[in-house]
Amino acid sequence: MKNVFILSLFLFSLIGYSQKQVFESPKFKTEIVKHKLVAILPFNVKITYKKQPKNFDAEANRQQELTMSNSIQSSMYTFLLRKSDKYSVSFQDVDKTNVLLKKAGIEDKLDEMTKDEIAKALGVDAVISGTFESHQSKSEGAAIASAVLFGGFGGKTGSGSLTMLIHNGIDGELLWRFFKTMDDGIGTSTDDIVESMMRKVSRNFPYLK
Repeated sequence: MKNVFILSLFLFSLIGYSQKQVFESPKFKTEIVKHKLVAILPFNVKITYKKQPKNFDAEANRQQELTMSNSIQSSMYTFLLRKSDKYSVSFQDVDKTNVLLKKAGIEDKLDEMTKDEIAKALGVDAVISGTFESHQSKSEGAAIASAVLFGGFGGKTGSGSLTMLIHNGIDGELLWRFFKTMDDGIGTSTDDIVESMMRKVSRNFPYLK
């Protein structure tokens, strides 16, 4: 029984310190050299609370998630554009990406589409997508809501995790996956979140020259 308890503590410690994971497909190196234009999709965002705020409004929370979804997409595009000379591909302007998604009638149906179908609609060789999950511990729901609506969080409000994926445009196959947990100091804006993630990604980012 004592050994089981010790093993449980050991496994828990491993989980607690597993803050970064990188996956590369066996086809990774042969496929990315074919890419010329890459699109960044709006990220899926999920905001949950340790203790649900008083007068919690599910629809308002959903709007916060949508706002942050587009903010992360825009911040990532800005980050990559600033360092464009370091990459072997070009990144499609996110405004163009979103217009093309809307014209194709799939803006709100991305989770119902395969990545190759999305890439075809956008005319790109690969798509970057991802998920950001935020677990809020701050008790003042109104403060969190206003902070998120203005582009991020109003301080150290909780923890989160961010997953970034690159799918091949021709067949929709997952080529690369990056996962990073973010602690209580996740930042004050989506720019901070993306900066933090991309600093960790930079050494492993597929399109570095």
